[in-house]
Amino acid sequence: MLTKRDLLRTAALGAVAGSTLAAGPARAATAPGRPGFFKAKDIAEAGFIYGLPIVMNYGVMYEFAIDTAGPQFKAPFNQLHNEARVFTWQDTTVVTPNSDTPYSDVWMDLRAEPMVLSVPAVDPKRYYAIQLCDGNTYNFGYVGTRATGSDPGDYMVVGPHWTGPRPAGIRGVFRSTTQFALALFRTQLFEPADIGNVKAVQAGYQARPLSAFLKRPAPQAAPAIDFPKIDKELAKRNFFEFLDFALQFAPATPDEIWIREQLARIGIGPGKSFALADLSLEDKAEILLGMAEGQRKVEEAAKALGTSIDGWRVAAPFGDAAHFHGDWLLRAAAAQAGIYGNDAIEAMYPATRVDADGQTLDGSKHAYTLTFPAGRLPPAGAFWSVTMYDAKTQLLIKNPIDRYLINSPMLPGMKKGPDGATTLFIQAKSPGPDRESNWLPAPEGPMYIVMRIYLPRTTPPSILPAGQGTWQPPGLRRVG
Repeated sequence: MLTKRDLLRTAALGAVAGSTLAAGPARAATAPGRPGFFKAKDIAEAGFIYGLPIVMNYGVMYEFAIDTAGPQFKAPFNQLHNEARVFTWQDTTVVTPNSDTPYSDVWMDLRAEPMVLSVPAVDPKRYYAIQLCDGNTYNFGYVGTRATGSDPGDYMVVGPHWTGPRPAGIRGVFRSTTQFALALFRTQLFEPADIGNVKAVQAGYQARPLSAFLKRPAPQAAPAIDFPKIDKELAKRNFFEFLDFALQFAPATPDEIWIREQLARIGIGPGKSFALADLSLEDKAEILLGMAEGQRKVEEAAKALGTSIDGWRVAAPFGDAAHFHGDWLLRAAAAQAGIYGNDAIEAMYPATRVDADGQTLDGSKHAYTLTFPAGRLPPAGAFWSVTMYDAKTQLLIKNPIDRYLINSPMLPGMKKGPDGATTLFIQAKSPGPDRESNWLPAPEGPMYIVMRIYLPRTTPPSILPAGQGTWQPPGLRRVG
């Protein structure tokens, strides 16, 4: 008689045998010192949840800073890149991209020496921020309107092992937990005609190695790296190979010791060389079953982040290492929902896939309205927006008026109701010329909507603390 274990193993082997992964050399399923079937599956599940943000980050870094021939390439390491535009449906590397603020970015290689980021004086009325995010997707520091003010300044970003002094003139020092890190600049655009002013601000941003800042000879360069090619399909097929590669640049923090020890038991980590294709069919089954269960848990957790308020999920999932404190499922869910999200004090992101009645938002079946009563617009110290995404891809959607969001700078050109309320018309087809100023185009299918509240107010009305604030987002209503 077959046991539950036998049935699961048989099903798993059948699934793997029918996959495109080539079988490696035949060997015993449980080698000496190696965990058994179910234990290895559990490790793979936990490892997938732990590693998903790390692999996602590597994928973005590869496309933006390494793959010079790729369509999404921005600039090589330690070189600042300015985008004097907002993101559109053609930007596909990062899920749920912001289309409010032109981006600047620099991917930093901190192995040889620190980097110095310099900012000009910025008009206090114009929001800007530099979010520092490392390979673990921890937000380890901020420069900008809220964090450091609008004055000019120089700030140093150091790697995990840096022990040098703080040079004169450096206003702040930020330490990454990994040897590669991202500095993501956001500069507020008030309206299309304002783009020239944004360019002027961007021209004042600088990113220099410490030696260049000090006008001294550069230290010996770090060893060259053979970065493995990654894309969405390779990430699915060779997930643990990419995690194995990325971990060599990420020294274990105290919260990671246990999971790193478990991953080492299945051959993953610094000094290891994991290769799924070299495993036996049964070994592959263990890994793939664990990955599938991990993916399921991450997707469920991403959809359930925070508190449900009139269909919106209101959460504060992003932060530094102390914020996550080893909660790998929260970190993975946050990355799945929208990698590189800000800390709650910098921005809040209410998100929804359902209307006020809990029904899935679908532009092929319904039109919707989102109404902010007079005096109840999102309480932002900087600005707010409502952005439309395709629910399947979490990317911006192509539409006939090239509008991906409605935000507070657009309010003067929008129409209000007799009672002073502002209503957004959310639908696939135009609501008509008299309402088009308030139209947020939707896809012909399931939709995902994210509200952004930059510098959320901390006094009433406020969305903070997340899920308990005195201001709550209104639900979407089906038309007719």
